Amino acid sequence: MAGREDMRKEVWAHFNDFQPIFLATIDGNIPRVRPVTLIHFDKKMWVTTGSGNAKMEQIKANQNIEFCLLLGSGENGGYVRCTGQAEIVSDASTRKLIADNTPFFKQFWKTADDPGYALLRIHAKEVEYLRPGAMKVERFSVA
Repeated sequence: MAGREDMRKEVWAHFNDFQPIFLATIDGNIPRVRPVTLIHFDKKMWVTTGSGNAKMEQIKANQNIEFCLLLGSGENGGYVRCTGQAEIVSDASTRKLIADNTPFFKQFWKTADDPGYALLRIHAKEVEYLRPGAMKVERFSVA
């Protein structure tokens, strides 16, 4: 299993503190995809968003999500795709912690208790990984 653990470490090494991803939610039975900023903080994944937008309504109805992080570009590109669930975080101290550690937060909200601010914790369950330049997709479950 050492090879599998090495691959997991390789995958997680692609995540920076902040990076654009494509997040898919479910609207009834239709997938909806949009770019968001994934925040990788305290070994967890987060998304800040507006509390009244469509993705929040979709997540309230169905927490299942998928996101894709693009790696590289062109013929040497790859990706990390994660399926899992989005948890709407209501804990005030967690909302403040993420707000205080997100440089772009003040561009959208005044304070962590702003009613327009919503925080999602992303719980990845399965990963699909295509190394940049590779042809074979690797898959694993997140423990």
